[in-house]
Amino acid sequence: MSELRVSPGPGIPGGLIVPSGELLERFSRSSGPGGQGVNTTDSRVQLSLDLAASSAFNDRQRERVLSRLSERLVGTTITIDASEHRSQRRNRTAARQRLAEILREALAPAPPQRRATRPTRGSQRRRLAAKRRRGEIKNDRARPAADD
Repeated sequence: MSELRVSPGPGIPGGLIVPSGELLERFSRSSGPGGQGVNTTDSRVQLSLDLAASSAFNDRQRERVLSRLSERLVGTTITIDASEHRSQRRNRTAARQRLAEILREALAPAPPQRRATRPTRGSQRRRLAAKRRRGEIKNDRARPAADD
């Protein structure tokens, strides 16, 4: 097949093209649907990409992808399995789409973190005054003390 195209998104405004020479495809027998054909055809696809050696990323992108996908990597290689379709061609397409989506999400910059703020002095006073008023209301509901 041809190179892998990653559509433009946050972090990759021009998109990304991974050359086909950097993608490694392996085929094996699938355990999925297909009846008797499962036993004879190599329809399962394993698509691998070595992220550290890929020429598709610049240094910043490579750093971001390696750190974000560290849980899924074996060394610096990511592998995608596809066996949900009966035909090898459709599994190859599915694996490429899945890899492109994973790379697109990994290259997106992290959303800005919430900055912790403290309540203002006035809001603290209002909160405590409301609590005191509520307590007084509850005290007024109590039975009057017995006068001896």
